[in-house]
Amino acid sequence: MHRSAADEHRHEGEPARGPARFSLLAQSLPLVAYVLAVVVAYVVAVVWQLAVTEYRLRDVSTFLALALCGAVCIETSRRLGMPAGVARDLLSAWWLPVALLLPPVYALLIPLPLQVLMHYRVRPTMAYRRVLVTAVTALSGLAASLVFHRVVAEPLAGDSAWVVEDRGALLAALGCAVLFTVLNTLLIGVAIRAVHEGRWRDALWTRETLMLDVVELCLGLLIMINCVISPFLLLLVLPPVVLLQRSLMHQQLQAAARTDAKTGLLNAGAWQREADIEISRAERSHEALAILLIDIDYFKRVNDTHGHLVGDQVLASVAGTLCLQLRDYDIVGRFGGEEFAVLLPGADTVEACRVAERLRARVRRLAVPTEDTTVSVTISIGVALYRTHGQDLIELLASADLALYRAKQTGRDRVCLPAVRKSS
Repeated sequence: MHRSAADEHRHEGEPARGPARFSLLAQSLPLVAYVLAVVVAYVVAVVWQLAVTEYRLRDVSTFLALALCGAVCIETSRRLGMPAGVARDLLSAWWLPVALLLPPVYALLIPLPLQVLMHYRVRPTMAYRRVLVTAVTALSGLAASLVFHRVVAEPLAGDSAWVVEDRGALLAALGCAVLFTVLNTLLIGVAIRAVHEGRWRDALWTRETLMLDVVELCLGLLIMINCVISPFLLLLVLPPVVLLQRSLMHQQLQAAARTDAKTGLLNAGAWQREADIEISRAERSHEALAILLIDIDYFKRVNDTHGHLVGDQVLASVAGTLCLQLRDYDIVGRFGGEEFAVLLPGADTVEACRVAERLRARVRRLAVPTEDTTVSVTISIGVALYRTHGQDLIELLASADLALYRAKQTGRDRVCLPAVRKSS
């Protein structure tokens, strides 16, 4: 999704197994029903507003100017590069002025050209996702536009002093900007929840996304003020917005370099660097620490039976489950293939085994939907304790790997510690 859902990618070398895997009808029934309902609402709204709108040259020219600014930002993103995992942009800063200043029909239309441009110039994704994002953005903009135009009926007509002197109008603009952001987040959050289990808070906002929403909201209001004073001021606003977007993209690219594209977890290199830091801290503070190595049982069978796309969904679902069951300061990463690693600061033997059993039980209850059935998997977990089974990261990983091998040899779907060595 536009806000927080990473695009799905086909496994390298995996042939396409028919377009159905990429179609809306291949998704879960709740998601299909939700997407269709949102799209129907969007089409009805467009037909309604096209019929009741009085078109003026001033409005059309303002719409084209703001759309062109958005297109420039998209082209900048394309030149910088925007791989999967880089999910945020500043396009709402251009959509918001359209919703507040122009008749509601323009709020419904502005996402169309920009999303098409995003799809073909920056990063293609599944069609139903792009359509859903377009409809959600348009309906959120429509709601904000209808509310604001009850306060300021003709924002671009007559005297522009209201944008500076009328505090009530400015507060209304701020409130409608918040309304736009909240509705957009809620509507996308419902779609995410239809696919992934978890807490509503995780589907709606995190601290980072909330901060980015505030930035977009402030930018949108500043662009609106400049546009009311004179559309030519957009020429002064565009360069700093482009620079800010490039800075945001650069930060996201750096974060993406540390994460695994399929799961969103730390990749092996980043996890080992974070783990080394925690082990050094545990050595200084004499605190306990544990490492879990987790392997999905018979994962090759999932790929062979259902294809790599379903296999990727299983990986993402397991990763999401691990994150939901762990503390914020636990360090979880993907070690490649179907293997994950978790570092638990402050965990002794009892706590580490308790956490591992909770993870094992929770993953066992997962049911990943496919075209005609659901896929369930189990995990095996090897546990190693700092000082007890190793004095550094290499020794801990070796011990955890031996424990994981023991778990698999003794039947899988279980938690094991390293075997106790018999004294001679």
